[in-house]
Amino acid sequence: RYLARVEELGATDTRDAALSYGVVVDCGSSGSRVFVYFWPPHNGNPHDLLDIKQMRDQSSRPVVKKIKPGISVVAATPERATPYLRPLLQFAAAHVPAEKHKETPLYILCTAGMRLLPERQQAAILEDLVRNVPLEFDFLFSKSHAEVISGKQEGVYAWIGINFVLGRFEHEDEEDAVVTVALGDQAESLVRKRTVGILDMGGASLQIAYEVPSSGAFSSPQQEEAAKSLLAEFNLGCDVQHTGHMYRVYVNTFLGFGGNFARQRYEDLVLNQTYVHNRLHGQQTGLSPETPFLDPCLPVGLEDTVARGGQTLHVRGRGDWQTCAELLHPLLMGSNSSQASLAEAYKAPIDFSNSEFYGFSEFFYCTEDVLRLGGRYDAPSFTSAAQEYCSQTWAVLTQRFHNGLYSSHADQHRVKYQCFKSAWMYQVLHQGFHFPLDYPSLRTAQLVYDREVQWTLGAILYKTRFLPLRDLRPESVRQAHTSWLRLSFVYNHYLFFACILVVVLAIVLYLLRLRRIHHRQLRSAQLNMLWLDEVVLLPPGQGEGP
Repeated sequence: RYLARVEELGATDTRDAALSYGVVVDCGSSGSRVFVYFWPPHNGNPHDLLDIKQMRDQSSRPVVKKIKPGISVVAATPERATPYLRPLLQFAAAHVPAEKHKETPLYILCTAGMRLLPERQQAAILEDLVRNVPLEFDFLFSKSHAEVISGKQEGVYAWIGINFVLGRFEHEDEEDAVVTVALGDQAESLVRKRTVGILDMGGASLQIAYEVPSSGAFSSPQQEEAAKSLLAEFNLGCDVQHTGHMYRVYVNTFLGFGGNFARQRYEDLVLNQTYVHNRLHGQQTGLSPETPFLDPCLPVGLEDTVARGGQTLHVRGRGDWQTCAELLHPLLMGSNSSQASLAEAYKAPIDFSNSEFYGFSEFFYCTEDVLRLGGRYDAPSFTSAAQEYCSQTWAVLTQRFHNGLYSSHADQHRVKYQCFKSAWMYQVLHQGFHFPLDYPSLRTAQLVYDREVQWTLGAILYKTRFLPLRDLRPESVRQAHTSWLRLSFVYNHYLFFACILVVVLAIVLYLLRLRRIHHRQLRSAQLNMLWLDEVVLLPPGQGEGP
């Protein structure tokens, strides 16, 4: 499978007239990106999905382009929405063969940046796109192709994309682990290839998505109501009657639980607790560089300040990873009523004895950039490495950084906050999501088969799931027509013989009736002759009167 995926990294042959194309625009909060995908004709098996791949140019680079800032910049002037996206759409149009434009679907999907806008402004931007994009571009584009997607949809699309690239929707391959799935009201369970769950921690938010093989019982009506909003059930197959690609996925996004935002919440907590402690005990901790707050989540000797609302807290790192992890535990509850609690949120059951997860973004950076432990996650090894890192002095860590001992992706910010972020990741994973310390099936990764997988791949897989019907229906019609002709031929022969039999029987009955009538006439004639004979032979005188 790896070799097959590597072959996909070559340039796309746009001269192949059999290829189809699709364009997805991701309108994010900080910028917008366009992705161009392509796929060969469907193989005709109704149980298989389209083989969609990201398009690559003649230099074998992915066909993708990004612009900044995000589309919310045109919120006050929605008539500028189409000009805003024009560079991306021109880029896509230049890569998709011109003769394919009219049959190439275009999807404009907006995420967090648009979700923050009032619905009136969202509608105005989408209306401008639906009205004006078709005037400039020949892509297959309609009102349903432009939308603001929810965080739940985005998570589902990301889950679809990762599992598609990993081949977890190819059910014919029996070498991989399997799982028993119960869907809807089916009496029998379905055994198919096990999918993977995903963990993704960005700077501001945390997201988890995984398949829920069975619909278990709920402990309360409130829990059942919460589950409805967090569980997504969908069919990826082109045949809605076939349940082989029916999936039930739990998706949850926790705003404020990303690595950078969690650090801000931690600093708010430390500042408030320190000022309260100073007032109660008459102390001066953190009010000057000479009496700093000793922060267990920063490397030994690192000096910094935390400023909030006119207050400044002086801190100095003391590099105690274990104490840092303990201090972070209350942050799992959320900092205010509007913020979800990771510790108390409903989570669909995970079978840790038969499951597999991939950790992306901060999960990978935390394990790989300086600790060099990316890949299969092992909790004891990670804990030991994180403790060793935190115990080093800031001078030693900066010297290692300048000597190039860390990953090329690591920067000064990573070196400074690695101690905190590794403790936060550990707490989220084991105290928030309750992964066992000996869980063997978590991999942290940035690439899958040497490529970055975007949620847009899952989006176009879902959006185009019914396209194989175009190839399957003509074949089905031909097969049905052939079967009808064959059946008709046989049926007509039987009908022909039946008609002959009916005619023969009718003729026989008619002849029998004629024969009976003839016999009756003969008998009547004989009786008449007999009567005449009796009349003629009467003795003389018997017929005379007195």
